[in-house]
Amino acid sequence: MPPRFGSLWRPAYVALGSNLNQPRRQVCDAFERLAALPDTRLELRSRIYLTRPMGPQDQPDFANAVAGMLTRLGARGLLGALLEIERTMGRNRQERWGPRIIDLDLLWMHGAVIDEPGLTLPHPGVSERNFVLYPLADIAPTLMIPGHGRVVDLKSRVGGGGISVLEQESPV
Repeated sequence: MPPRFGSLWRPAYVALGSNLNQPRRQVCDAFERLAALPDTRLELRSRIYLTRPMGPQDQPDFANAVAGMLTRLGARGLLGALLEIERTMGRNRQERWGPRIIDLDLLWMHGAVIDEPGLTLPHPGVSERNFVLYPLADIAPTLMIPGHGRVVDLKSRVGGGGISVLEQESPV
């Protein structure tokens, strides 16, 4: 079991992405697994977006979404739980920005500005990626990302090229 941070519930935001083996289904499965994490509650789910891949373009488009969670876990504990979900879902970390069954990125956790080997919060790409900002804006448009600004303002700067709504309602 991941180490607990304490009794304080803190907001955390997790990006979900998949472009293999029925990507929409993989994202929905990952939402269910996030909801089952101990000392963590899945509170918000964005819509699912269809996006072009970042990096090599000779791969399928991605299904992307964001989860808004409350957790008692510390950042390292939550990251460990996310990596375990990826592992159990069959994630193979061979190619950077390559195709993947599931990708779970810890974007931000309230009160956790961290720059350590293996963990940087806020996530270093959060302010530049429309496939993160569009779904994050669905659930937390006024969220302030330290060192970057409000999500809604960041979203307006990145533009909507290569992104469209795959699913109008958030998955249940």
